[in-house]
Amino acid sequence: MTSASDDIDHVGDRTTAPIEPIFDPSSADPRHAKIFTLEASLAEMRERWVRSEADNANIRTRAKRDVDDGRRYAIEKFALDVVETAENLRRALDRLPQVSDQEPDNIAGVRAGLVETERGFIALLERHGIKRLDPIGAAFDPNFHQAVAEQGVDNEAPGTILQTLSPTWTLNGRLLRAAMVIIAKAATHEHRPPS
Repeated sequence: MTSASDDIDHVGDRTTAPIEPIFDPSSADPRHAKIFTLEASLAEMRERWVRSEADNANIRTRAKRDVDDGRRYAIEKFALDVVETAENLRRALDRLPQVSDQEPDNIAGVRAGLVETERGFIALLERHGIKRLDPIGAAFDPNFHQAVAEQGVDNEAPGTILQTLSPTWTLNGRLLRAAMVIIAKAATHEHRPPS
């Protein structure tokens, strides 16, 4: 027979089988009935304890995941504002006149400064998990792209992204802002009957 301390040592072992009654409850001895009742109560308490431990482990795991997600995505609203600034910087670069040999030095200097500023700003964003993806030529994915128009073309498969009005932005791999895109559709050739 095992001692009470041996039973306590094995309580933490989740593989422990439930306690099976040693005594027959129909026995005439009232002590046997009491022992049977206590063993059944112990088995029930052990089962509740094991379930409670499992629930606590699940709660700890869930809480850790929530805290990790909170840390990782807490800057989401700020990131959206920063992304808007990055897009404004890109729009400023796109609005500069085309590079030419007769370009004044001040325009060339502004262009070079804006290009370097954008490069550094995008690198800063990427260090903090914010990435810009330009999907031109990729297949349309409604999870990352928002089609604003379709254009009939012969040389591209339907659903191919032809033009990006704004890029896809992600925060640690999760979508922050979908790209606004124009996608290809099959060109329709109108056949007019000869007149």
